[in-house]
Amino acid sequence: MPNLGVFHPQVVHFAIALLIVGVLMRVISVFTKRAWINPAATTLLILGTLAAVVSVKSGDDAHGPVERVPGTRPSVIEHEEWGERTRNIFLIVSAIELLALALAPERRRFARMATAALGLYGAYAVYETGEHGGELVYSYAGGVGIRSGDTADVERLLLAGLYHQAMLDRREGRGTDAGILFGEMSRRFPDDTAIRLLAIESILRDRGDVAGARAAIEGLNPPAADARNTRAVALLKVDILAAAGHRDSARAILEPLVEAAPANARLRAKLDSLK
Repeated sequence: MPNLGVFHPQVVHFAIALLIVGVLMRVISVFTKRAWINPAATTLLILGTLAAVVSVKSGDDAHGPVERVPGTRPSVIEHEEWGERTRNIFLIVSAIELLALALAPERRRFARMATAALGLYGAYAVYETGEHGGELVYSYAGGVGIRSGDTADVERLLLAGLYHQAMLDRREGRGTDAGILFGEMSRRFPDDTAIRLLAIESILRDRGDVAGARAAIEGLNPPAADARNTRAVALLKVDILAAAGHRDSARAILEPLVEAAPANARLRAKLDSLK
């Protein structure tokens, strides 16, 4: 059977939707006699069960690289166990649903009441599987950056990790650590103007090296068409000049920006602070 790991996120969401709606329809069918609800519930539950089977297979195919990340193995195992439990519950539910079709009409109600009750437990298992899967993705970056097999995704994962840890270090007063991480970002992505700006800002904010920041930004000249980074460079120059005590020079750079965007309260407040 082919490796289905890359399809795990897509298949999982189909399974969740089909099973939850299927259980809801089956519960409703116990309390109403509308003819269309019973076949709808059966169809949804069987399709959801098939999706759950594929979800478990695709999850097994995808778990290897995720499980090898330090600290993730317990969460991977817990997610897998709940996924397998969900699959097994709904295999039983689907078997009873199919059996009910072969029963006499007066006996089908009891079979469907059984699938409604078991389906409610299955819905709880779906929730637990999803909750542990979400924890694996959002708390441990499980699969993030590696699912597609594209090396650029791994680079983006690294960049995101460096950025968020650097910002956390800054907020918690670990300026030296933040500066190291911003410097590593700039080293790995030297052609990205936005990243270079972050590194230069770190020289100013985290290291307090005004002269170093001023020297670093002098060689940073984004294309004129890159309006966003051009303005960001100008604003950082303003901060550097202000930190160096050259307030007049800082105002000379900032005033044209304010004239170009008079409604920008942030720019006006920065200009007012230099007066």
